[in-house]
Amino acid sequence: MAFPPDLPEILAEVLRGGAEKVREAGIALAGGHTIQDKEPKYGLAVIGLAHPDRVMTRGGVRPGDVLVLTKPLGTGVIVTACKRGWGQPSHLAGATRWMTALNRTASRIAVQLGLRGATDVTGFGLLGHAWEMAEASGVGMRICLRDVPLMDGAQEYAESSHFPGGSRCNRDFYGPHVRFAPGIVENEQILLFDAQTSGGLLLAVPPGKLDQLFDRFTAEGQPGWVIGQAVTEPGIEVV
Repeated sequence: MAFPPDLPEILAEVLRGGAEKVREAGIALAGGHTIQDKEPKYGLAVIGLAHPDRVMTRGGVRPGDVLVLTKPLGTGVIVTACKRGWGQPSHLAGATRWMTALNRTASRIAVQLGLRGATDVTGFGLLGHAWEMAEASGVGMRICLRDVPLMDGAQEYAESSHFPGGSRCNRDFYGPHVRFAPGIVENEQILLFDAQTSGGLLLAVPPGKLDQLFDRFTAEGQPGWVIGQAVTEPGIEVV
């Protein structure tokens, strides 16, 4: 952590929040290093062990797998709108609740059911991370726009084009791998590339395990949305 010496109250809150999330995740904060710097910085490095038979990877997707998303999209566009003075406090509060929710329950259930293909959805946006899964697995993906969940306010701010620069960079970089159906306008397209902070998981679920997954999700209060399917045709198609 690097912090200026004139922000002690904020520093204490940052440390408290980080410690609470580490404790919620069931892990130990083993140490750290702190210096003074005029630009605040804070981060954690995760070190651990995973059994090779209980690992989900981007390359574990198979044609026919159902694509399930565990958090709605919108943190990038909502936070950017608020920075520009356009956002509503209730929308920012909602986005913050999603950002501070761990992926622990969803990942545990997915591993217990033996799922093999997964990624988190963060800075590269939904379509950027989906393409990385598709490329690593040698499959294509078909995603239905109307089934993709959005946070409250995301559609409104997208229509006003309050996207962070990273979202447009994602569209420029990953766009050549994506085919959009006619009628999907530019702002809707960029919203699927919206750079997320602490986004959800994108899971590839064999059809025979889908009911089990949602039964477990429902029992443990974990949200999830079916947004598409893995296919044999290369690339990503948004319909």
